Amino acid sequence: MSDALTYRAAGVDIDAGNAVVERIKPLVKRTFRPEVMGGLGGFGGLFDLSGRYKEPVLVSGTDGVGTKLKLAQILNRHDSIGIDLVGMCVNDVLVQGAEPLFFLDYFATGKLDVDTTVAVVGGIAKGCELAGCALIGGETAEMPDMYPPGEYDLAGFTVGAVEKSQMLSGEAIVAGDVILGVASSGPHSNGYSLVRKILDRAGSPLDLDLGGVKLADALMAPTTIYVKSMLELLKVSPVHGMAHITGGGLKENIIRVVPEGLGIALDASAIVLPPVFDWLMREGNVAREEMWRTFNCGIGFTVILPRDAVAAAAAVLARHGLASTVIGGVVLAQGDERVHIG
Repeated sequence: MSDALTYRAAGVDIDAGNAVVERIKPLVKRTFRPEVMGGLGGFGGLFDLSGRYKEPVLVSGTDGVGTKLKLAQILNRHDSIGIDLVGMCVNDVLVQGAEPLFFLDYFATGKLDVDTTVAVVGGIAKGCELAGCALIGGETAEMPDMYPPGEYDLAGFTVGAVEKSQMLSGEAIVAGDVILGVASSGPHSNGYSLVRKILDRAGSPLDLDLGGVKLADALMAPTTIYVKSMLELLKVSPVHGMAHITGGGLKENIIRVVPEGLGIALDASAIVLPPVFDWLMREGNVAREEMWRTFNCGIGFTVILPRDAVAAAAAVLARHGLASTVIGGVVLAQGDERVHIG
């Protein structure tokens, strides 16, 4: 019959989906750990947890990359946004001392472009390698009429584990502890709705030179994945708490892990804005207080620990190529205002 309909005629190309799977198989396989059971293509990912922990606590996390996706699509840069996706998830579960074990992704688009999809998933696989976790499964959804041409959406999910006796709950934090700020690679994946507004106001000068780095490159720098450095640090240092600096910035994230009755005092002079943040603040006429509650301002992760442990901790981080500096400390709370930056 000439009017017979097919799934492809309705906008879903099963062959394109199969082509994606074939091309990503070797990328995914490189992320596998010995605990992964089976391969790609099953209805569920399998991971053998036996023999690794005495009292395992599973820690799960999910996230996306916000409107950084819009910038990636405008610039036609699809190979690193997957690293952002992994970073946003694994850095979160890391805060409780958990090692990320495996990761799953969700990629949705109106019409599947094989090359773009493979580039995105390739970035996710690279992120998983950097985090040491297995890309154990995922979903590629082609949904006609749901997204404008050339656009797609991403979400990620990770599961980690930590020994119950070693879990970081923040209970060990005391007044007098030091807050060690660990460098970010840039805005990571937060504040991009404001970033895009500032870009529009400035006329999108994406080729602008910022100390030897183009603005586009500074804004698209993938999220730093802190997993391997922090897991090593936890083995050798008396860490009392950690915080991933995401939405809410320095103002709202560190205090999330600090017990009631305590507050934090951050030294504004120790938070030196890298060029990309300085440009955003000046070009957007963004108040410093707004910067602190929107962006990481060059500090992507923080470690709370005793003052006499700072030097050794900084040395561990330096071996992983991460710069760090003391940005403040834990104090007794005074009234309802538990965060002071000055």
